[in-house]
Order: sequence, then C-alpha cells, then structure tokens
Amino acid sequence: MGITASVNSASAQLSMIPMLNGTNYIMWKDNVEIVPRCMDLDLALRKEQRVPTTDDPKMDQTEKWERSNHMCLAIMKRMIPTGSRGSIAESTSAKKFLSEIEKYFSKNEKEEKSNLLSKLMTMKYK
Repeated sequence: MGITASVNSASAQLSMIPMLNGTNYIMWKDNVEIVPRCMDLDLALRKEQRVPTTDDPKMDQTEKWERSNHMCLAIMKRMIPTGSRGSIAESTSAKKFLSEIEKYFSKNEKEEKSNLLSKLMTMKYK
C-alpha cells in the first residue's frame, strides 16, 4: 500500500470520530478507542509507559509507545472543540487525558440529568 493510500485510509478512519459535545461522550469515546486500534496506534491507551533501562533490548517498544501516545493525544484533541479544551486538565499521557475527559463529561452528564429531573418535577400539567 502506497503513502497516498495509507493517508486516505487514516483520513477515513479519523472521519469516523465525531466532534465531542455534551451529548455524545459515550459514542465519542468508543470511536476514540476503536480508530487508534484499527491504525495500530492504541498501545498508549492500553499500557502505561515503561521507563527503559540503559541496556533495555526493547528500546523500540518505548519508541512505539511514544508514537502511539503522541498520535492518540493528537486524535483526541482534534475532536474536542477549542472552547472545551480549557476545561479539561492537560496530560502528557493519552490514557490519563482520556480519563480526565471522562471525569469532565460524566460530571456534566450528572448535572444535566439532575437539572432535567428537577425541571420535570416542577413542571405543571396544562
């Protein structure tokens, strides 16, 4: 497969991820986990970074993890509106960043459900 074909394939994969908003977090997260897996970039989402020793024969695994981490962070940040990025704690680890996003949106989802429930309880039937 040539470079053009792999760029087109990557672009098609990325287009599957919707822009994150307050109502689609679960679908967004599923896609953010699936797309890097299909592109063989999900190592950073599955494992924590190992600190290599000086005589570590698996140095290429560290490089693979770093590439995976960098790409996953870029993919996630691309699919988060600029206005929401400031509300989410930054992280240099894709796995931790995904966890921060989950905390932020699960908190917002609980607040939204609570607001809707209180509105329903105070509505008057006409």
